[in-house]
Amino acid sequence: MALHDIQTRLDAAVAEAGRAPGSVTLIAVSKVQPPERVEAVLTEGHRIFGENRVQEAQGRWPAFQARYDGIELHLIGPLQTNKARQAVEMFDAIHTLDRPKLATTLARLAQERGACPDLFIQVNTGEEPQKAGCLPAEADAFIAQARELDLPVTGVMCIPPVEEEASLHFALLAKIAERNGLDGLSMGMSSDFEKAVKFGATHVRVGSAIFGDRVYA
Repeated sequence: MALHDIQTRLDAAVAEAGRAPGSVTLIAVSKVQPPERVEAVLTEGHRIFGENRVQEAQGRWPAFQARYDGIELHLIGPLQTNKARQAVEMFDAIHTLDRPKLATTLARLAQERGACPDLFIQVNTGEEPQKAGCLPAEADAFIAQARELDLPVTGVMCIPPVEEEASLHFALLAKIAERNGLDGLSMGMSSDFEKAVKFGATHVRVGSAIFGDRVYA
C-alpha cells in the first residue's frame, strides 16, 4: 500500500538526517479524497490526517471518529475568521494562522473554551500574492503578537512556490523557527518531504502520494 511506502521513505529520510526515529509526524492529507480511500488508510492504522476546509472536514470526520479511536485532525488550508469557532472545536492543530484578525479571534475563543488547538504560523516564504501567510519580514513580529495573546504557537508552516527550489524555503522557515524558539516545522509535501526532513521538518503533509490523485467534483 502507498501509506506503507511513504512511511518507509520517511523513516529512511529521518535516519539519513541523523534524527531520532519517530521525530517527524506524517499528516495524511485527505482533502477531496473519496471516503473509501480515507477508510483504507484508517484500516491500515494511520490516525493523523490533514484537511483544507472546515466544512469538508465537518462532513467527513464525525462518522469516522465514531468508529475509529485516536484520530488527530490538522487544518492545513486557509481559515476564514467566520469558521474559526468550528475549526477550534474540530481540529487538534491549525497550521494556517496568518494574520492579526484571526489571531485575535482564536485568542477570544481560547479564553471562552479554556483550550486551543496547537497553532502554526503560516509564512509566505515565496512572497506570492495569491498565497496566504505572513511575509518573512513580518514573521517575528506576528509570532510575538500571537504569544502576547497567550496563543499556543508551536511552530511555523510554509508552502514553497512550485517553480522554485523547495530547500531554499525550508531553510528560511527553519531560521525563522530557530530565532523565535519554536520547535515545530510544518513543511514538505508529496514531492519534497524527504528534503524537508533534512532541514528539520517535524510535520510533513502528504496527500496524493498516499491516496492517489485527488478526485474533484
